[in-house]
Amino acid sequence: MAVASAILMIRPAAFGFNEQTARDNFFQQRTELSCLDIHRLALSEFDNMVNTLREKDITVKVVEDTPTPVKPDAVFVNNWLVTSPEGKVFVFPMYAANRRPEKRKEILDWLKTEYQVAEVQDWSHYEAEGRFLEGTGSLVIDHDQKIIYAGVSQRTSPVMVEKFATANGYHAFLFLATDEAGRPVYHTNVVMMRGTGYCILCTEAIEEEWDLIALRQLLESTGHEIIPVTRAQMHAFAANLIEVKNTGGDHFILLSQSAWKVLEEHQKARLEKYAPLLPIPVDTIEKAGGGSVRCMIAEIFLQPKNS
Repeated sequence: MAVASAILMIRPAAFGFNEQTARDNFFQQRTELSCLDIHRLALSEFDNMVNTLREKDITVKVVEDTPTPVKPDAVFVNNWLVTSPEGKVFVFPMYAANRRPEKRKEILDWLKTEYQVAEVQDWSHYEAEGRFLEGTGSLVIDHDQKIIYAGVSQRTSPVMVEKFATANGYHAFLFLATDEAGRPVYHTNVVMMRGTGYCILCTEAIEEEWDLIALRQLLESTGHEIIPVTRAQMHAFAANLIEVKNTGGDHFILLSQSAWKVLEEHQKARLEKYAPLLPIPVDTIEKAGGGSVRCMIAEIFLQPKNS
C-alpha cells in the first residue's frame, strides 16, 4: 500500500467555528469559549501534534496560514489538496464559500519547487456549478488497486467522483452513509479509513444492505481485514485515522485521543497487529471544526527533487 513518508499541515491563523460548514457537518459543536480561546487552544493542539509526530521521526512540513482573508478551517488542508504517487497534484472544489480561499497558489508553487510534480489538476471551476468534491475528505483512495471509495453527500457529488475517477484511471465505488437521524455523513473519511491490510468501517452507517455487502466484498477481495466501528464511535472520530511512515520506514496509525478512548480493547488489538497506534489530543479542533487528525493531514506522495 502507498503510505506517505512526508505530510503537509497548515498552522491556522484564525481557527474557529464555521457557520457555513455547520449546515451539514453535524460533528461540529458550539462552545461557550470565546473565539480567541478556541483559536489559542487549537494552536496548542496543532503544535503538540506536530511535535509528537516529529518525535517519531515523521517528516512534517508546516505552512503558516495567512491572517487574511480569515479562514476558520485552514487546518483541514486535505479537503482541497491531494497528491498521488504518480506525481500528480489535485486541487478540489469546496462546498463552503469561505473555505475556498484556503487554496493558495504559493503552496502549489512550493510543492513544485521542492518535489517532482508531473501535473497539477485544478477542479475548482465546478464550484460555479454547485458540484463539490473535498479531497481525501470525500475520497478514500486506494492508489495501488486504483479504487476510490466515496460516500455521497453535499460535499461529495457522485458526478464529480465519476469524473475524477475516469480522468485519472480509477474505479469509483459510491455508497450512502448516514447518521442516527438518517442524514448523510458529510465526509467519507469519518466513515472509513484504509490501511496496509486493514480497513476501519462504520458498518452501522451504511443502511443499504447491498451497498454494505458489495463494499465488504471489495475490501476483502483487495486484502483488507475489516474492523467495524459503531455510529457512536464514528462520532468520536474512531474511523478518522491515517497510516503514515517515518524516515526509518516504521509505520504508525495516527488517531485522536477521543478516538482512542472510544475504541474497545479488542479493536485496538486488531489495529496494533499492523502498526503502533499514536493517539493525539485535538479536542478543540474536533469540537469546533468537526474534523480530526486525519483531516489535518495532506499526504505528500511526491518524490523530492533532491532524491
